[in-house]
Amino acid sequence: MKFKMLFIYLFFVMAFVAKGQDVPLPTATQLAWQDAELVALFSYDLHVFDGNKYVQPTNRIQPISDVNIFNPMELDTDQWIKAIKKAGFKMAILTVTHETGFALYQSDVNPYCLKAVKWRSGKGDIVRDFVKSCQKYGIKAGIFVGIRWNSFLGVHDFKVQGDSEFAKNRQQFYNKMCEGMVKELCTRYGDWSIIWFDGGAHGPAQGGPDVLSIVEKHQPNCLFYHNLQRADMRWGGSESGTVPYPCWGTFNDSTWFSKRGDAIDFRPIKYGYPDGKYYIPAMSDAPLRGYKGRHEWFWEPNDEAYIFPVNNLLAMYDKSVGHNTSLILGLTPDDKGRLPKADSDTLLAFGNQLKVLYGNAISEKNNTTENLTLDITKGKIVKKIVVQEAIEQGERVRSFLIKGKKNGQWETVFEGSCIGHRFIFDCPLDKQNYDQVALEIVQAVGKAKIKRFAVF
Repeated sequence: MKFKMLFIYLFFVMAFVAKGQDVPLPTATQLAWQDAELVALFSYDLHVFDGNKYVQPTNRIQPISDVNIFNPMELDTDQWIKAIKKAGFKMAILTVTHETGFALYQSDVNPYCLKAVKWRSGKGDIVRDFVKSCQKYGIKAGIFVGIRWNSFLGVHDFKVQGDSEFAKNRQQFYNKMCEGMVKELCTRYGDWSIIWFDGGAHGPAQGGPDVLSIVEKHQPNCLFYHNLQRADMRWGGSESGTVPYPCWGTFNDSTWFSKRGDAIDFRPIKYGYPDGKYYIPAMSDAPLRGYKGRHEWFWEPNDEAYIFPVNNLLAMYDKSVGHNTSLILGLTPDDKGRLPKADSDTLLAFGNQLKVLYGNAISEKNNTTENLTLDITKGKIVKKIVVQEAIEQGERVRSFLIKGKKNGQWETVFEGSCIGHRFIFDCPLDKQNYDQVALEIVQAVGKAKIKRFAVF
Protein backbone atom coordinates (compact mmCIF):
# COMPACT_ATOMS: atom_id res chain seq x y z
CA MET A 1 0.00 0.00 0.00
CA LYS A 2 1.16 3.56 -0.51
CA PHE A 3 -0.02 6.98 0.59
CA LYS A 4 -0.71 9.95 -1.61
CA MET A 5 -1.56 13.52 -0.64
CA LEU A 6 -4.67 15.10 -2.06
CA PHE A 7 -6.96 17.95 -1.22
CA ILE A 8 -10.46 17.18 0.11
CA TYR A 9 -12.93 19.62 1.59
CA LEU A 10 -10.34 22.34 1.67
CA PHE A 11 -7.69 19.86 2.86
CA PHE A 12 -5.20 17.49 1.30
CA VAL A 13 -5.92 13.97 2.44
CA MET A 14 -4.23 10.61 2.29
CA ALA A 15 -5.76 7.66 0.47
CA PHE A 16 -4.76 4.04 0.18
CA VAL A 17 -4.04 2.61 -3.24
CA ALA A 18 -3.26 -1.00 -4.03
CA LYS A 19 -0.10 -1.43 -6.07
CA GLY A 20 -0.39 -3.06 -9.44
CA GLN A 21 -4.15 -2.69 -9.78
CA ASP A 22 -5.85 -1.28 -12.87
CA VAL A 23 -8.50 0.32 -10.63
CA PRO A 24 -8.10 1.50 -7.01
CA LEU A 25 -9.33 -0.93 -4.39
CA PRO A 26 -11.12 -0.11 -1.13
CA THR A 27 -9.58 -1.12 2.17
CA ALA A 28 -11.40 -3.57 4.43
CA THR A 29 -12.38 -0.59 6.59
CA GLN A 30 -13.88 1.26 3.63
CA LEU A 31 -15.79 -1.86 2.60
CA ALA A 32 -17.23 -2.17 6.10
CA TRP A 33 -18.24 1.49 5.97
CA GLN A 34 -20.16 1.11 2.72
CA ASP A 35 -21.70 -2.17 3.84
CA ALA A 36 -23.08 -0.42 6.92
CA GLU A 37 -25.14 1.87 4.62
CA LEU A 38 -27.17 3.44 7.47
CA VAL A 39 -25.24 5.33 10.16
CA ALA A 40 -26.66 7.26 13.12
CA LEU A 41 -24.91 10.40 14.38
CA PHE A 42 -25.95 11.18 17.97
CA SER A 43 -25.30 14.87 18.59
CA TYR A 44 -25.09 15.92 22.24
CA ASP A 45 -23.56 18.97 23.91
CA LEU A 46 -24.14 21.51 26.68
CA HIS A 47 -26.47 23.74 24.68
CA VAL A 48 -29.08 20.95 24.57
CA PHE A 49 -29.81 22.06 28.15
CA ASP A 50 -29.78 25.86 27.83
CA GLY A 51 -33.40 26.28 26.72
CA ASN A 52 -32.36 28.34 23.69
CA LYS A 53 -32.38 27.64 19.99
CA TYR A 54 -29.07 26.47 18.64
CA VAL A 55 -27.30 29.24 16.72
CA GLN A 56 -24.04 27.95 15.31
CA PRO A 57 -22.10 31.23 14.91
CA THR A 58 -22.96 32.25 18.48
CA ASN A 59 -22.23 28.84 19.97
CA ARG A 60 -18.78 28.87 18.44
CA ILE A 61 -17.77 32.04 20.29
CA GLN A 62 -20.00 32.23 23.38
CA PRO A 63 -19.04 30.00 26.34
CA ILE A 64 -21.82 28.32 28.30
CA SER A 65 -22.23 30.31 31.56
CA ASP A 66 -22.90 27.31 33.82
CA VAL A 67 -21.56 23.86 32.99
CA ASN A 68 -24.02 22.31 35.48
CA ILE A 69 -26.93 22.86 33.16
CA PHE A 70 -25.79 19.45 31.88
CA ASN A 71 -28.14 17.11 33.72
CA PRO A 72 -29.63 14.24 31.66
CA MET A 73 -31.40 12.56 34.59
CA GLU A 74 -32.90 9.79 32.44
CA LEU A 75 -29.87 9.07 30.24
CA ASP A 76 -30.42 5.78 28.45
CA THR A 77 -27.96 4.98 25.67
CA ASP A 78 -29.52 1.51 25.39
CA GLN A 79 -32.72 3.24 24.29
CA TRP A 80 -30.80 5.21 21.63
CA ILE A 81 -29.13 2.14 20.19
CA LYS A 82 -32.20 -0.10 20.34
CA ALA A 83 -34.08 2.52 18.28
CA ILE A 84 -31.53 2.50 15.46
CA LYS A 85 -31.06 -1.27 15.62
CA LYS A 86 -34.78 -1.83 15.03
CA ALA A 87 -34.60 0.57 12.06
CA GLY A 88 -31.79 -1.38 10.40
CA PHE A 89 -28.82 0.86 11.19
CA LYS A 90 -25.47 -0.88 11.57
CA MET A 91 -23.23 1.90 12.84
CA ALA A 92 -23.50 4.75 15.37
CA ILE A 93 -21.31 7.80 15.99
CA LEU A 94 -21.30 9.94 19.14
CA THR A 95 -20.21 13.57 19.35
CA VAL A 96 -17.60 13.30 22.11
CA THR A 97 -16.78 17.01 21.81
CA HIS A 98 -18.40 19.71 19.74
CA GLU A 99 -18.24 23.50 19.52
CA THR A 100 -18.43 24.22 23.26
CA GLY A 101 -15.33 22.10 23.87
CA PHE A 102 -17.13 20.07 26.57
CA ALA A 103 -16.10 16.40 26.58
CA LEU A 104 -18.64 13.65 27.27
CA TYR A 105 -16.20 11.39 29.12
CA GLN A 106 -13.73 11.32 32.02
CA SER A 107 -10.75 13.14 30.55
CA ASP A 108 -7.48 13.54 32.42
CA VAL A 109 -6.20 16.22 30.03
CA ASN A 110 -9.32 18.31 29.40
CA PRO A 111 -10.79 19.66 32.65
CA TYR A 112 -13.89 20.84 30.76
CA CYS A 113 -15.50 17.41 30.79
CA LEU A 114 -17.94 15.24 32.77
CA LYS A 115 -15.63 15.43 35.79
CA ALA A 116 -16.63 19.09 36.14
CA VAL A 117 -20.39 18.58 36.57
CA LYS A 118 -22.58 17.55 39.49
CA TRP A 119 -24.42 15.01 37.33
CA ARG A 120 -23.58 11.52 38.58
CA SER A 121 -21.25 13.17 41.13
CA GLY A 122 -18.78 13.99 38.39
CA LYS A 123 -18.23 10.31 37.55
CA GLY A 124 -20.42 9.92 34.47
CA ASP A 125 -18.95 8.72 31.18
CA ILE A 126 -21.34 8.85 28.22
CA VAL A 127 -18.71 7.52 25.83
CA ARG A 128 -18.39 4.41 28.02
CA ASP A 129 -22.18 4.01 28.18
CA PHE A 130 -22.47 4.49 24.43
CA VAL A 131 -19.83 1.85 23.68
CA LYS A 132 -21.43 -0.67 26.02
CA SER A 133 -24.83 -0.14 24.37
CA CYS A 134 -23.35 -0.55 20.89
CA GLN A 135 -21.65 -3.78 21.95
CA LYS A 136 -24.86 -5.04 23.58
CA TYR A 137 -26.92 -4.60 20.41
CA GLY A 138 -24.30 -5.41 17.76
CA ILE A 139 -23.82 -1.88 16.41
CA LYS A 140 -20.41 -0.67 15.24
CA ALA A 141 -19.32 2.33 17.32
CA GLY A 142 -17.61 5.50 16.17
CA ILE A 143 -16.82 8.93 17.57
CA PHE A 144 -17.03 12.52 16.35
CA VAL A 145 -14.30 14.74 17.80
CA GLY A 146 -14.70 18.50 17.45
CA ILE A 147 -11.39 20.31 17.94
CA ARG A 148 -11.84 22.97 15.26
CA TRP A 149 -13.99 25.09 17.59
CA ASN A 150 -13.87 25.48 21.36
CA SER A 151 -15.84 28.39 22.80
CA PHE A 152 -14.64 27.62 26.34
CA LEU A 153 -10.95 28.04 25.43
CA GLY A 154 -11.47 30.61 22.69
CA VAL A 155 -10.35 28.44 19.80
CA HIS A 156 -11.84 29.51 16.48
CA ASP A 157 -11.26 27.61 13.23
CA PHE A 158 -8.43 25.54 14.80
CA LYS A 159 -6.58 28.52 16.24
CA VAL A 160 -6.24 30.43 19.48
CA GLN A 161 -6.90 34.04 18.55
CA GLY A 162 -4.04 36.53 18.53
CA ASP A 163 -0.34 36.64 17.65
CA SER A 164 1.16 37.36 21.07
CA GLU A 165 3.55 35.06 22.93
CA PHE A 166 0.67 34.26 25.27
CA ALA A 167 -1.51 33.16 22.32
CA LYS A 168 1.31 30.99 20.97
CA ASN A 169 1.73 29.31 24.35
CA ARG A 170 -2.02 28.70 24.58
CA GLN A 171 -1.98 27.19 21.08
CA GLN A 172 0.74 24.76 22.15
CA PHE A 173 -1.28 23.87 25.24
CA TYR A 174 -4.42 23.35 23.17
CA ASN A 175 -2.59 21.15 20.65
CA LYS A 176 -1.18 18.96 23.42
CA MET A 177 -4.59 18.73 25.07
CA CYS A 178 -6.16 17.62 21.78
CA GLU A 179 -3.47 15.01 21.28
CA GLY A 180 -4.05 13.80 24.83
CA MET A 181 -7.80 13.52 24.31
CA VAL A 182 -7.36 11.57 21.09
CA LYS A 183 -4.97 9.18 22.84
CA GLU A 184 -7.44 8.72 25.70
CA LEU A 185 -10.27 8.01 23.29
CA CYS A 186 -8.14 5.66 21.21
CA THR A 187 -6.91 3.58 24.16
CA ARG A 188 -9.77 3.37 26.68
CA TYR A 189 -12.82 2.15 24.82
CA GLY A 190 -11.80 -0.63 22.45
CA ASP A 191 -11.89 -0.51 18.67
CA TRP A 192 -13.64 2.32 16.84
CA SER A 193 -15.19 1.87 13.41
CA ILE A 194 -14.63 5.56 12.60
CA ILE A 195 -13.01 8.62 14.15
CA TRP A 196 -14.51 11.73 12.58
CA PHE A 197 -12.86 15.09 13.16
CA ASP A 198 -15.48 17.79 12.71
CA GLY A 199 -14.43 20.06 9.84
CA GLY A 200 -11.13 18.20 9.70
CA ALA A 201 -8.15 18.49 12.01
CA HIS A 202 -5.20 20.75 11.33
CA GLY A 203 -1.93 18.84 11.53
CA PRO A 204 1.50 20.00 12.75
CA ALA A 205 2.31 21.58 9.38
CA GLN A 206 -0.62 23.97 9.89
CA GLY A 207 0.15 24.65 13.54
CA GLY A 208 -2.31 22.06 14.86
CA PRO A 209 -2.06 18.82 16.87
CA ASP A 210 -0.60 15.57 15.52
CA VAL A 211 -3.71 13.41 15.74
CA LEU A 212 -3.13 11.15 12.74
CA SER A 213 -0.07 9.40 14.19
CA ILE A 214 -2.01 8.69 17.40
CA VAL A 215 -4.97 7.21 15.54
CA GLU A 216 -2.74 5.13 13.26
CA LYS A 217 -0.82 3.76 16.24
CA HIS A 218 -3.75 2.89 18.48
CA GLN A 219 -6.67 2.46 16.04
CA PRO A 220 -5.08 1.10 12.84
CA ASN A 221 -8.35 -0.40 11.57
CA CYS A 222 -10.68 2.57 11.98
CA LEU A 223 -11.91 4.91 9.27
CA PHE A 224 -10.09 8.25 9.55
CA TYR A 225 -11.94 11.41 8.51
CA HIS A 226 -9.96 13.66 8.03
CA ASN A 227 -7.00 16.06 7.84
CA LEU A 228 -4.48 17.34 5.34
CA GLN A 229 -2.68 14.01 5.44
CA ARG A 230 -5.44 11.48 5.04
CA ALA A 231 -9.16 10.90 4.51
CA ASP A 232 -10.80 7.52 4.05
CA MET A 233 -14.05 9.02 2.76
CA ARG A 234 -15.25 12.37 1.49
CA TRP A 235 -18.19 14.65 2.22
CA GLY A 236 -20.91 14.48 -0.44
CA GLY A 237 -21.17 18.25 -0.92
CA SER A 238 -24.35 19.02 1.02
CA GLU A 239 -26.22 18.15 4.20
CA SER A 240 -29.34 17.06 2.32
CA GLY A 241 -28.76 13.33 2.85
CA THR A 242 -28.40 12.88 -0.90
CA VAL A 243 -25.82 12.99 -3.66
CA PRO A 244 -26.41 13.37 -7.38
CA TYR A 245 -25.93 10.59 -9.89
CA PRO A 246 -23.33 9.44 -10.75
CA CYS A 247 -21.33 9.50 -7.53
CA TRP A 248 -18.11 7.56 -8.08
CA GLY A 249 -16.23 6.10 -5.14
CA THR A 250 -12.94 7.04 -6.78
CA PHE A 251 -11.19 10.38 -6.70
CA ASN A 252 -8.27 12.26 -8.27
CA ASP A 253 -5.21 13.71 -6.61
CA SER A 254 -5.92 17.21 -7.90
CA THR A 255 -7.66 19.85 -5.83
CA TRP A 256 -11.37 19.25 -5.62
CA PHE A 257 -12.46 22.84 -5.78
CA SER A 258 -12.10 25.62 -8.31
CA LYS A 259 -12.80 29.28 -7.68
CA ARG A 260 -15.60 31.03 -9.49
CA GLY A 261 -15.38 34.49 -8.06
CA ASP A 262 -15.95 33.88 -4.34
CA ALA A 263 -17.86 30.64 -4.91
CA ILE A 264 -16.52 27.13 -4.58
CA ASP A 265 -17.39 24.46 -7.10
CA PHE A 266 -18.57 21.41 -5.13
CA ARG A 267 -19.09 19.30 -8.23
CA PRO A 268 -15.93 17.13 -7.85
CA ILE A 269 -16.74 15.89 -4.34
CA LYS A 270 -20.37 15.31 -5.31
CA TYR A 271 -19.62 13.28 -8.43
CA GLY A 272 -16.08 11.94 -7.97
CA TYR A 273 -14.07 10.74 -10.97
CA PRO A 274 -14.73 7.48 -12.85
CA ASP A 275 -11.01 7.03 -13.48
CA GLY A 276 -9.81 8.53 -10.20
CA LYS A 277 -6.59 7.13 -8.80
CA TYR A 278 -7.75 6.75 -5.21
CA TYR A 279 -10.69 5.00 -3.59
CA ILE A 280 -12.38 7.62 -1.37
CA PRO A 281 -16.15 7.03 -1.29
CA ALA A 282 -18.61 9.81 -0.53
CA MET A 283 -21.00 9.99 2.39
CA SER A 284 -24.40 11.67 2.59
CA ASP A 285 -25.53 13.32 5.81
CA ALA A 286 -28.65 15.07 7.08
CA PRO A 287 -30.37 15.70 10.42
CA LEU A 288 -33.58 13.78 11.04
CA ARG A 289 -35.07 17.10 12.16
CA GLY A 290 -34.43 18.81 8.86
CA TYR A 291 -37.91 19.06 7.35
CA LYS A 292 -39.60 22.28 6.16
CA GLY A 293 -36.41 24.29 6.10
CA ARG A 294 -35.19 23.34 9.57
CA HIS A 295 -31.74 21.84 10.02
CA GLU A 296 -31.32 20.75 13.64
CA TRP A 297 -28.45 18.46 14.64
CA PHE A 298 -29.12 19.10 18.36
CA TRP A 299 -32.34 18.73 20.32
CA GLU A 300 -34.59 21.70 20.89
CA PRO A 301 -38.04 21.61 22.50
CA ASN A 302 -41.19 21.58 20.37
CA ASP A 303 -39.41 20.68 17.14
CA GLU A 304 -41.29 17.46 16.34
CA ALA A 305 -43.03 19.05 13.34
CA TYR A 306 -39.64 19.21 11.60
CA ILE A 307 -38.92 15.49 11.68
CA PHE A 308 -38.66 14.23 8.10
CA PRO A 309 -41.71 12.14 7.09
CA VAL A 310 -40.98 8.51 6.22
CA ASN A 311 -41.56 9.04 2.50
CA ASN A 312 -38.91 11.76 2.49
CA LEU A 313 -36.48 9.45 4.25
CA LEU A 314 -37.15 6.69 1.73
CA ALA A 315 -36.40 9.09 -1.13
CA MET A 316 -33.26 10.16 0.75
CA TYR A 317 -32.19 6.50 1.03
CA ASP A 318 -32.58 5.93 -2.70
CA LYS A 319 -30.45 9.00 -3.46
CA SER A 320 -27.73 8.23 -0.93
CA VAL A 321 -27.32 4.49 -0.39
CA GLY A 322 -28.82 4.01 -3.86
CA HIS A 323 -26.25 6.41 -5.29
CA ASN A 324 -23.21 4.57 -3.94
CA THR A 325 -22.82 6.36 -0.58
CA SER A 326 -23.61 5.76 3.06
CA LEU A 327 -26.43 7.72 4.72
CA ILE A 328 -25.56 9.43 8.02
CA LEU A 329 -28.73 10.51 9.80
CA GLY A 330 -28.35 13.01 12.64
CA LEU A 331 -30.31 12.10 15.79
CA THR A 332 -31.01 14.34 18.78
CA PRO A 333 -31.17 12.92 22.32
CA ASP A 334 -33.13 15.34 24.49
CA ASP A 335 -32.35 17.12 27.76
CA LYS A 336 -33.49 14.06 29.72
CA GLY A 337 -30.98 11.87 27.90
CA ARG A 338 -33.43 9.94 25.74
CA LEU A 339 -34.15 9.85 22.05
CA PRO A 340 -37.62 11.45 21.78
CA LYS A 341 -40.50 9.08 21.02
CA ALA A 342 -41.48 10.92 17.85
CA ASP A 343 -37.96 10.45 16.50
CA SER A 344 -37.69 6.78 17.44
CA ASP A 345 -41.16 6.07 16.04
CA THR A 346 -40.18 7.67 12.73
CA LEU A 347 -36.98 5.63 12.58
CA LEU A 348 -38.91 2.42 13.21
CA ALA A 349 -41.44 3.25 10.49
CA PHE A 350 -38.59 4.10 8.11
CA GLY A 351 -36.86 0.79 8.81
CA ASN A 352 -40.09 -1.17 8.39
CA GLN A 353 -40.76 0.46 5.03
CA LEU A 354 -37.25 -0.36 3.85
CA LYS A 355 -37.99 -3.99 4.67
CA VAL A 356 -41.25 -3.82 2.72
CA LEU A 357 -39.54 -2.25 -0.31
CA TYR A 358 -36.28 -4.22 -0.33
CA GLY A 359 -36.86 -7.23 1.89
CA ASN A 360 -38.04 -9.70 -0.75
CA ALA A 361 -36.99 -9.53 -4.39
CA ILE A 362 -39.35 -10.60 -7.16
CA SER A 363 -36.34 -12.02 -8.95
CA GLU A 364 -32.57 -11.80 -8.52
CA LYS A 365 -29.20 -13.21 -9.53
CA ASN A 366 -25.95 -12.93 -7.59
CA ASN A 367 -22.20 -13.05 -8.14
CA THR A 368 -21.74 -13.25 -11.87
CA THR A 369 -19.64 -11.57 -14.55
CA GLU A 370 -22.19 -12.20 -17.28
CA ASN A 371 -24.95 -9.94 -18.57
CA LEU A 372 -28.07 -10.85 -16.64
CA THR A 373 -31.72 -11.49 -17.46
CA LEU A 374 -34.41 -11.84 -14.80
CA ASP A 375 -37.83 -13.40 -15.36
CA ILE A 376 -40.72 -11.49 -13.80
CA THR A 377 -43.57 -13.53 -12.37
CA LYS A 378 -46.80 -12.88 -14.21
CA GLY A 379 -48.89 -10.27 -12.44
CA LYS A 380 -45.91 -8.73 -10.62
CA ILE A 381 -44.95 -5.15 -11.38
CA VAL A 382 -41.41 -3.77 -11.31
CA LYS A 383 -41.03 -0.84 -8.90
CA LYS A 384 -37.36 -0.89 -7.89
CA ILE A 385 -34.27 -2.29 -9.58
CA VAL A 386 -31.09 -2.76 -7.55
CA VAL A 387 -27.63 -3.39 -8.97
CA GLN A 388 -24.49 -3.94 -6.90
CA GLU A 389 -20.89 -4.37 -7.98
CA ALA A 390 -18.41 -6.51 -6.10
CA ILE A 391 -16.48 -3.40 -5.10
CA GLU A 392 -13.79 -5.36 -3.27
CA GLN A 393 -12.46 -5.70 -6.83
CA GLY A 394 -12.92 -1.97 -7.41
CA GLU A 395 -15.45 0.02 -9.40
CA ARG A 396 -15.05 -1.41 -12.88
CA VAL A 397 -18.31 -0.68 -14.68
CA ARG A 398 -18.23 2.50 -16.76
CA SER A 399 -21.44 2.12 -18.75
CA PHE A 400 -24.49 -0.13 -18.46
CA LEU A 401 -28.07 -0.51 -19.66
CA ILE A 402 -31.18 -1.72 -17.88
CA LYS A 403 -33.70 -3.14 -20.33
CA GLY A 404 -37.25 -4.41 -20.07
CA LYS A 405 -39.09 -6.90 -22.27
CA LYS A 406 -42.82 -6.73 -22.88
CA ASN A 407 -44.85 -8.46 -25.61
CA GLY A 408 -41.67 -9.89 -27.06
CA GLN A 409 -40.00 -6.47 -27.47
CA TRP A 410 -36.98 -5.17 -25.56
CA GLU A 411 -36.65 -1.51 -24.66
CA THR A 412 -33.99 0.43 -22.75
CA VAL A 413 -35.31 1.55 -19.37
CA PHE A 414 -32.17 3.28 -18.11
CA GLU A 415 -28.70 4.17 -19.38
CA GLY A 416 -26.22 4.40 -16.50
CA SER A 417 -22.56 4.80 -15.72
CA CYS A 418 -21.68 4.21 -12.04
CA ILE A 419 -22.93 1.15 -10.13
CA GLY A 420 -20.52 0.86 -7.21
CA HIS A 421 -21.72 -0.51 -3.90
CA ARG A 422 -25.40 -0.04 -4.71
CA PHE A 423 -27.43 1.58 -7.45
CA ILE A 424 -31.20 1.89 -7.05
CA PHE A 425 -33.45 2.68 -10.00
CA ASP A 426 -37.01 3.83 -9.32
CA CYS A 427 -38.94 2.43 -12.25
CA PRO A 428 -41.43 4.89 -13.84
CA LEU A 429 -45.11 3.98 -13.71
CA ASP A 430 -45.31 3.46 -17.47
CA LYS A 431 -42.41 0.96 -17.40
CA GLN A 432 -43.42 -1.39 -14.60
CA ASN A 433 -45.18 -4.16 -16.53
CA TYR A 434 -42.35 -6.29 -17.91
CA ASP A 435 -41.99 -10.00 -18.51
CA GLN A 436 -38.21 -9.80 -18.19
CA VAL A 437 -35.61 -7.27 -17.03
CA ALA A 438 -31.99 -7.36 -18.20
CA LEU A 439 -28.68 -5.80 -17.19
CA GLU A 440 -26.15 -5.21 -19.96
CA ILE A 441 -22.61 -4.08 -19.16
CA VAL A 442 -21.58 -1.88 -22.08
CA GLN A 443 -18.12 -0.81 -20.90
CA ALA A 444 -15.88 -1.85 -18.03
CA VAL A 445 -12.28 -1.75 -16.92
CA GLY A 446 -11.20 -5.36 -17.04
CA LYS A 447 -13.84 -7.89 -16.02
CA ALA A 448 -16.67 -6.43 -13.98
CA LYS A 449 -18.34 -8.62 -11.36
CA ILE A 450 -21.96 -8.01 -10.42
CA LYS A 451 -22.65 -8.89 -6.80
CA ARG A 452 -26.42 -8.58 -7.12
CA PHE A 453 -29.03 -7.76 -9.73
CA ALA A 454 -32.51 -7.71 -8.21
CA VAL A 455 -36.03 -6.52 -8.96
CA PHE A 456 -38.53 -5.47 -6.28
